[in-house]
Amino acid sequence: MAALFAVVAMAGCSTSSFKQVQTWEGPEAQPGQVALLHKPGSVQIVSVNGQDMANYLTDDLELTYQLLPGQNTVVFTYKTIWAKQGVVDNGESKVHVVETDPQQVVINARAGESYHFVLPKAETRSEAERIRQNFQAKVVNEQDRQVAVSSEVVKQTPQLPTLPGAPQTASSATAGAAAGAASASSSTTPAQTPAVPSAANNLPTLEGLKVLWERASTDEKKDFLRWAFQ
Repeated sequence: MAALFAVVAMAGCSTSSFKQVQTWEGPEAQPGQVALLHKPGSVQIVSVNGQDMANYLTDDLELTYQLLPGQNTVVFTYKTIWAKQGVVDNGESKVHVVETDPQQVVINARAGESYHFVLPKAETRSEAERIRQNFQAKVVNEQDRQVAVSSEVVKQTPQLPTLPGAPQTASSATAGAAAGAASASSSTTPAQTPAVPSAANNLPTLEGLKVLWERASTDEKKDFLRWAFQ
């Protein structure tokens, strides 16, 4: 009974009674540091920048998601529910659910701004099925200016935005340390140090370190390992 009461109470709560959903790992943001994305109950946010979002007991809640300033890739689904006509057998669902495949929008978020979805509307279930097959949603700002259009999900390594003033992540700190070690080594033995290959630029941190390691001399590798484990 307690669990049933919790579900009923949760379904009856207003949007304002829920805390805004943080979409990154790390410290909480201060007011004005982030953008806000409002979603209706018909939209289910699957992930933001590759990080899975939590599922709630009822997934038809209107929620607000905090987005870090910069490029944010939001993956979502959209569904509508239609009552079945006629007699329904025992145990059979009384509704038809029409749900899209996962879609994504890429939002260049600005701190302090708010965004919301603009979704196609269907009057009948058959119309909802047609919309599902050629689905497209928009995201607009407070001035109803379009900032993103949905498309099929593209598997890629997201460029994660960061919270202003937040400390470096371990990977970025490692990359900075490696770059510092390479720079120090090049200043002591410029004749033996090859130039940093342009191929290492704009690569993920781990791949860039692999490229630098392959190009490093034996002495540079020894110096780096001594520095890393001291």
